[in-house]
Amino acid sequence: MILPLTRTPVRAEEFTTYKGHGGPIMALDVSPDGRLASASFDNSVGLWPGPVWLEGHDAAVTALDASQAPAVLSGGDDFRVLLLHPELETPLEITKHKGKIGGIAVDATSDRIASASWDGSIQLHYVVKFLATNDMPVPLDFRTFELLGHRSNVTSVGFAPNGTLYSASSDGTIRVWEGPETGTTSRVLVKHGFGINEIVVTEDWTAYGAVDGATRVIDHDGQQIADFTLDRRPILAMDYHADTGQLAVGDGHGYIMMIDTAAWKITRDFRAMRKGPVWALAFSNDGAIIHVGGIDDVIYAWPVALLDQYDPAGGDARSFLRDAASMPNGERQFMRKCSICHALEPGPSRKAGPTLHAVFGRRAGTVPGYRYSAILDGSEIVWDETTIDALFDIGPDHYIPGSKMPMQVIAKPSDRADLVAFLKTATKGD
Repeated sequence: MILPLTRTPVRAEEFTTYKGHGGPIMALDVSPDGRLASASFDNSVGLWPGPVWLEGHDAAVTALDASQAPAVLSGGDDFRVLLLHPELETPLEITKHKGKIGGIAVDATSDRIASASWDGSIQLHYVVKFLATNDMPVPLDFRTFELLGHRSNVTSVGFAPNGTLYSASSDGTIRVWEGPETGTTSRVLVKHGFGINEIVVTEDWTAYGAVDGATRVIDHDGQQIADFTLDRRPILAMDYHADTGQLAVGDGHGYIMMIDTAAWKITRDFRAMRKGPVWALAFSNDGAIIHVGGIDDVIYAWPVALLDQYDPAGGDARSFLRDAASMPNGERQFMRKCSICHALEPGPSRKAGPTLHAVFGRRAGTVPGYRYSAILDGSEIVWDETTIDALFDIGPDHYIPGSKMPMQVIAKPSDRADLVAFLKTATKGD
């Protein structure tokens, strides 16, 4: 190892929520000591209860493994896999792929980490050297081998208990990887036909969820054991609790399906989100609680035994989910293009970008406490009507090449003018 009632719907306030992130929740995991780790669009990882914030990514964090707590492995849209630790001032970069990170897995039988990327590759990392932190060894150096074979984005990876590596891809296949570290080859276990987003690997079977809504279970020869496909798509999240035999499946319609893997039957089918998808799932260590993340900046924790008694909770009060017709055009442009990353209020923000409060007349890259990209640190750009209009006319990636701002273009001059007018009012300084 790297490290060791009634049928009346229950009111929303009667279940647990974790609040503090500044954007949607992209991944969840629970450590062996019971702490919840969360990854968010706000570029950060949170540890709960707390929260303790682990920073280091330059884009949304999309993949997590907390099995080596207090160290946490994370992957993001910045193409990097990091090892984060509360006692480390700077995270350790394990690797940098050529595309965003689709998944991370740790082999329980050896010192191996697998990272999957949208660049079509899997990297297999063997620990070479350790760093003593908090009386525990933390990986410091790795030997890395690249595994190629998928024809598109690699979206998920998982180790079987015996150490065999499995991977899934948007090319519609699941592959199993075999052989020595310098000559590892793969064979196709499944040809699904639609992209596969998630896999869960156990000693006896592999479950997978796909873009077309397929939720299926196969044995390690690729033969189908069960099919739980419903008329909802895509499948976006899965988690398995071995001791209770529960498999949780989250989809784009906001539902969580609970499957009893001993009897191979659906035990619960719960609509968790009023609006938006279920992007992340994680069981508590005893299997009694399911933690859920989605388009909200909130993590929900429901008792599994009572799921059928709850009303949907997610997505009902978030400003970026309001009816567009209810907003003036300038505010609508802000909600669509800016609100996920930027706050309008003064003070520190957990969102991915700096606050826009008092932005007019401010030099770019100067909000205290925000970690800017090198291109903006010391920039001569001053934000005003002209520069903000130009930013959205050609897009941030062309106006400020190398910045962390995602591609956002507002083609119509009148829409850009309405956005600027809204921001001039909504961001007024003291």
